[in-house]
Amino acid sequence: MAESRDTSENKMMQGELEVDVIENTLKNIRPVNEALYATAQKHLDNLTKPPGSLGRLEEFARKLVAITENRNPVLDKKVVFTFAGDHGVVHEGVSAYPKEVTAQMVFNFLRGGAGINVLARHAGAEVIVVDIGVDYDFGEVEGLVKMKVMRGTRNFLKGPAMTREDAARCLKVGIELANGYAGKGYKIFGTGDMGIGNTTPSSAIAAVLTGRPVSRVTGRGTGISEESLNRKINVIEDAIRLNKPDAADAVDVLSKVGGAEIGGIAGLILGAASNRIPVVIDGFISTAGALIAYCMEPGTKDYMFAAHNSAEIGHKAMLEKIGLRPILDLDLRLGEGTGAALAMVLIEAGLKIYREMATFGEAGVSDEIVN
Repeated sequence: MAESRDTSENKMMQGELEVDVIENTLKNIRPVNEALYATAQKHLDNLTKPPGSLGRLEEFARKLVAITENRNPVLDKKVVFTFAGDHGVVHEGVSAYPKEVTAQMVFNFLRGGAGINVLARHAGAEVIVVDIGVDYDFGEVEGLVKMKVMRGTRNFLKGPAMTREDAARCLKVGIELANGYAGKGYKIFGTGDMGIGNTTPSSAIAAVLTGRPVSRVTGRGTGISEESLNRKINVIEDAIRLNKPDAADAVDVLSKVGGAEIGGIAGLILGAASNRIPVVIDGFISTAGALIAYCMEPGTKDYMFAAHNSAEIGHKAMLEKIGLRPILDLDLRLGEGTGAALAMVLIEAGLKIYREMATFGEAGVSDEIVN
């Protein structure tokens, strides 16, 4: 009995510590300095071009200046975090692939053969693969960041996906990664995911936190049939009725109908904002994590770039809830961080315009407008 009591007390202490980390992170998230947007725009308007003629590239540069509080920022160290986790709800036939594919794809990431590896190399970004909740024992695998909170979530059609304490641990993993890589001098983060079945919890989160009907935010994921899509919608509706996630409490929503990788992504975003580091949100699953972070602290919005609008029908609803405008619209639906890597190229292009383009004075070009 004494040993059992000690274990219980240790778990309580650990849970309190995780809550402290999350609360301290939330306290450290400050509004961006609005005056720096104007300062950056003044410089952009003095470059050899008509004012505003480079559109959203100018927006990206302004936002980087405001986020970093640096009038001449650089993006010399970029990283995409791909969080991997399994989901008990796959047993309900909501995915076209078996859950074993999650672990198989983790090995593919580590070998450098996946879509995210190709596009991250193109963007000049590193890929960090995080096992936060895969139902597989990887052992000693070079390059894998092992921060496993659980071996997959439980089937949320039969009860909560995880405990509130587990959800807090997932958030803490993301925060710790953000703090660690901020300390190593990384200047911009991207989010990515891997987890067979994870469009199902993402749709559940979207429905609860946007107030939209489940059928309006649930898509085909990896390409399921019409019959499977209807089953998926029914599973989510039944799970929400059973678990009653509280839309006013994002951690409750994460614990009852979420996933480990979604929690890790949310924590990474919170940690990025607390360190004044821009974070590029990938697709549907990443945006579910972003929505959790936003509902915990709306100020995180100012630190996010929405990489793209995916082919998943619920993605747009979540972006609208947060108030983010996607950079790309390419019908992407792979996840992994692929959209984030692509968007990083354009974000950096905007910064290079800001840093490298000549001013009118430097180029000897008249800036006088003739009416």
